[in-house]
Amino acid sequence: MRNLTMMTDLYQLTMMYGYYNTNNHRRQAVFDMTFRQPNNNSAYAIFAGLEQLIEYIENLHFGEEDLDYLDSLALFDKSFLDMLRGLRFTGDIHAVPEGTVVFPNEPMIRVKAPLVEAQLIETALLNIINHQTLIATKASRVVMAAQGDSVLEFGLRRAQGPDAGIYGARAAIIGGCSATSNVMTGQLFGIPVSGTHSHSWVMSFPDELTAFRAYANAFPDACLLLVDTYNTLKSGMPNAITVFKELRERGHEPVGIRLDSGDLAYLSKKSRIMLDDAGFPKAKIVASNDLDEGLIWDLKAQGAKIDTYGVGTALITSKGCSALGGVYKMAAEEVNGELVPKIKISENHEKITNPGYKKVARIYNGGGKAVADLIMLEEEQIDTSKPLTIFDQLATWKRMTINNFSIKELLVPIYKSGELIYNTPPLMDIQAYARQELDTFWDEYKRLNNPHVYKVDLSQELYDMKQQLLKEYSQE
Repeated sequence: MRNLTMMTDLYQLTMMYGYYNTNNHRRQAVFDMTFRQPNNNSAYAIFAGLEQLIEYIENLHFGEEDLDYLDSLALFDKSFLDMLRGLRFTGDIHAVPEGTVVFPNEPMIRVKAPLVEAQLIETALLNIINHQTLIATKASRVVMAAQGDSVLEFGLRRAQGPDAGIYGARAAIIGGCSATSNVMTGQLFGIPVSGTHSHSWVMSFPDELTAFRAYANAFPDACLLLVDTYNTLKSGMPNAITVFKELRERGHEPVGIRLDSGDLAYLSKKSRIMLDDAGFPKAKIVASNDLDEGLIWDLKAQGAKIDTYGVGTALITSKGCSALGGVYKMAAEEVNGELVPKIKISENHEKITNPGYKKVARIYNGGGKAVADLIMLEEEQIDTSKPLTIFDQLATWKRMTINNFSIKELLVPIYKSGELIYNTPPLMDIQAYARQELDTFWDEYKRLNNPHVYKVDLSQELYDMKQQLLKEYSQE
């Protein structure tokens, strides 16, 4: 387990030093992680990265080499460095489980801890959660475009470094991908891996047919051939069919073929006909070649005969949206033994924070569909036996009264007084949970383009608190 304690911004340490010098470093503070905009045109995001955040917290400490380096900066005195030497996380963390569907401006993680601890973990927390949530959301969109067909994550070689490749593949699985080409991710997280051969395999043999035969001999029960090295329809497909017939004569059935260039809709249709006519209706057609959710949607609309999509660069780099935009903002601070709500004000409305020690309740109708999320103060309770009226915090006249509903609080305890109390599920269980989560939302919220905006509202008590703080600060 890596120690990532030093993976922080310098300003976190300078603020910690300032808190220490003013004897405020042990004061309790509450921070929320939210995000402002989801991936591309998506209305939602898929929360991911909690397991790695836990690993970071579990190994949080400054080693002697770290302290020596900080000392060399000539910014901090010895007593502060001595304090850092014994620093461990002692606070509380609540978070939504991985795979949860989340929306802008609602807390995904809530931290309550001494100010120096809450401040220190900000950078790593945002780095881990922003990245994996970004990729899980992109994967969800790609999988949705495939409309039930399998999607494979093929992005390692184009990922922005080893960690992005490993944990991006993990996030892609959460988002719904069936397997990854990344062997290390498969090993670390117990997920399916997928891969056959590249064009170089074919080119390394005297001819295509010889290459195909060699591969079939090596993998008689897992034979999937890349058919576009030279000419897909004139040589690749005929040679593949020849080898498939030879396999069958030896008692084996081929898996299928892969297309990696050209007009995938046209070539897949022609290849499907050739496979069927040759007696291989169960042979699969896998397609790759710079695919993303838009291209896959178009291929489906054109009637492409593709069973599985291999998606690489566009998925692992979240083409079209390079960052999630997650933020970590103070929501309350201890004053004289009580938590006092805090607010950050901006000329941009979306940057005004929601104050206080909060939770999020998801509201479901009688049919089990999610209809709205309600951000509320921790001590508030919802009586499900009575009608519930919610309202838009900007256009307050927009109100909706809900009858016959149930609720689920999204934030669950992860750490209590520095002790880990949460068991991380296996990755494939997280994927199944994400799929179940998405099924609770109407298709209108999941459209690839121009989705319906999901309602995320404030409780009356939280709304009133926010307005009071805005009024107070506007008079200063």
